[in-house]
Parts: sequence; C-alpha cells; structure tokens
Amino acid sequence: MNQKAVLVLGGGIAGIQAAIDLANMGTKVYLVERKPSIGGRMAQLDKTFPTNDCAMCILAPKMIECANHENITLLTYSELAELQGESGRFQAKVIRKARFVDEDKCVGCGECAEKCPTKVTDDFNAGLGQRKAIYKYFPQAVPSTYVIDPDHCRLFQGKKCGVCEKICKAKALDYGQKDREIILDVGAVIMATGFDLYDVSPLSEYGWGKSKNVLTAMQFERMICASGPTMGHLKRPSDGKEPKNLAFIQCVGSRDVRHKKYCSAVCCMHATKEAILAHEHYPELSSSIFYMDMRAVGKGFQDYIQRAKTEYAVEYIRARPGRITENEENLNPIIHYEDTNTRELKTREFDMVILAQALTPSETNASVAEKVGVSLDDFGFVSPSQDPLNPFATTRKGVFACGFCQSPMDVPDSVVRASAAASKAAETLASR
Repeated sequence: MNQKAVLVLGGGIAGIQAAIDLANMGTKVYLVERKPSIGGRMAQLDKTFPTNDCAMCILAPKMIECANHENITLLTYSELAELQGESGRFQAKVIRKARFVDEDKCVGCGECAEKCPTKVTDDFNAGLGQRKAIYKYFPQAVPSTYVIDPDHCRLFQGKKCGVCEKICKAKALDYGQKDREIILDVGAVIMATGFDLYDVSPLSEYGWGKSKNVLTAMQFERMICASGPTMGHLKRPSDGKEPKNLAFIQCVGSRDVRHKKYCSAVCCMHATKEAILAHEHYPELSSSIFYMDMRAVGKGFQDYIQRAKTEYAVEYIRARPGRITENEENLNPIIHYEDTNTRELKTREFDMVILAQALTPSETNASVAEKVGVSLDDFGFVSPSQDPLNPFATTRKGVFACGFCQSPMDVPDSVVRASAAASKAAETLASR
C-alpha cells in the first residue's frame, strides 16, 4: 500500500501543475483525466492573455513532463468511481474505459483515422469541424493514442467495417477490450475538474443556432487557431467569406439572474485577446466589444485593453444588447442594444457576432464532489474553505481543490493555486 501517494482528479493545466509539483517532491501521483488526453481547456486556446504567448507552447512541455515523469502515472480516459477511507488512508476505485486501442502498441500514425469512413461532430473544435469514429483527441494529445468512439463506430453499431484493424500495421486494435477497474491507495486527493461552457441555446434572443454568423467565443477561438478546423483563417460560416467587422457580446448567460448570477472572470480579457488576434490576422478588420462592465483585474490587464484600443482598432461599447436579428439579403447579424451611456436604443450590423458565454463548473463536478464527499456552493463550485490559512481545503479532510472548480479564474491563477494545493497535499502526507 502506497499511502504516500496523491490522487489528482482532472488533467487540465491546474491538475498538471499540481501533479508535476508533487512528483518533483518525490511523491507518487495518479493523474486521472476523463478525456482521452490531458491538457484540458487550455489545449483549445490559441494564445494566452495578456502576453499573447502561444498556449500550446506553454502547455505541451508540461504535458510531456507529466507523461514522462517517473513519479506520475497517467490514467486518461478514466473516471473516479468511489473514494473510501480518511485523510492519509484513502482508497480510490478508478474505472479505466476501453479505448479499443492498445496504448502500448499504438504509435499515433493516424492511418486508421484516414481510412475510417465515419465522420462525427468534433467537440474539441466546438462543433465547427468533424472527426472520425476512431480519433486522436487533438494533434498534440498526450498520450498520443487513438481511441474508438463506440457510439458512432460502424462495427460497434452492428454494421460491417473493421477498416481500422485491417490498416493498422502496429496491430494495436482490440475490439474486445473491456473497461477495467483499478484500486489506488493514496493519502490525499486534489480536485482540479475545471470548467465547461454554458449552453447558450436558451438565450434565443441572440440567435445562436439560428443565425449562421453568430458563434460562441470558443468556436471563434478554434477558428482563429492554426490547428483549428479552418487552419487559422476567419471564414463566415454562411458563405466562407472573410469578415470585415466583428462584434463581441459579453456576459451571455453570466451576471444574469435568469441563468448564472456570477461573473465568469475571464470573458472580458478573452474577448479583448480574440479581437487583437483577429486584427493581427487581418489588419483591415475592426472589432467592437459590447460590455456591461470591463473586468480587468489582473496584472497588465488594463494596459492590454489600452493597447487593444490604440494599436488594434478595438472599440469598446458600454451597452446591453437585447436581441440579434438577421439581414435577410447578406445574412449579417444586426445587434439591437441600449447604449447605457446615452440611454439611446441603437442598432448596428456586423459580419459576425461572437458570444462570450458563461463558464460553469465541469459537468462532472457534482458527481465527483459526491464521490469524494465534498460539498458545493449554490453555483456548483467547491464550497469555500473556512480556514483562512488553507483556502484549498474542502469539507472533507485530506481532499483539496484548485483551479476553476473552486471559482472562476484564469490560467495564471489556476497554476498558482494548483501549486499551493500541491503543497497542502504534501503537508498531509508528511504528517502521517
């Protein structure tokens, strides 16, 4: 029994950082991630604000270090089923889902996906592109192993196929693979379950899903990313043309008593970053950001906004957009809004509109919290610690939390809090 081990739940940037810090202390770490690869939401980003550094250039070395560290065991495509015991003496039951591809044999060549005849919507690209029924989660995935989606694979649907098995030179396909249950003995647990994107479909006034040229912020992020479905080229979904002007609408679903009452913390800066990137790609393009209040609370954030205004022709409009209609001739979205400075009702037409949707705790946050015995607040975040000296504690001793599952925060805050949570977990192990 290895009670000097820590279980980290969630393989995003917070979970990765916590795992690396603990591993560098000589602690055994089991990193559990429900997706086929670690990386989390940061893997979907093109750049990070306010420096506009390449997100993957920051993330990829950490993913590789995590995968290669002798003290870290990656358990991707896995979920926690049960946690029993007490601080210092936990026993975790983890379910490793069947990939139907042997991780030890797969070399990640991609020939199986090239020949696979089935295409499905690609969730990693926010629904803009398609992937195959056998796929790698994203190009830089760690581990670089393919996985079969049994819900869409023809063979698993009772039809004839088996192309991937025939084409695989490494003989890595295993259609008979089953889910496996493993038991882990650990002394502490860190929750780093991250966030999900709020479904904006109920906000029908903004026309998402009806107007082709209305996108969510994550869809735009994937579109402008070089590894995205359009290879970094901005294209209007309605006609494929290059847009000349963009509108960003903030607080879609957040700071709204009908949906999510809280501020999602990162949306203002995220929209500013996207507007800057759009201008860098297309210097003739202009962007307008419709906001209620500009939340620029981090280091260098206000300077970032000033740069957006002076160097990248970004216009900030303090307004409350009420609805979006569509010009039937060119399919341009038309924003109807109240200018909250002048109290006038106005309309403006744009080539594309991007909705900064609310960010919510991961959809699995509630089930994970229940399994580990941790209480959540009214919004679904981990309940705040009552110990001012240990803000990463939860309602169960020996279980800690960091990153977005605690409260809305950006990447730097998530990394700092992950390191701090790792130190508290290490203290727990040392006290046994």
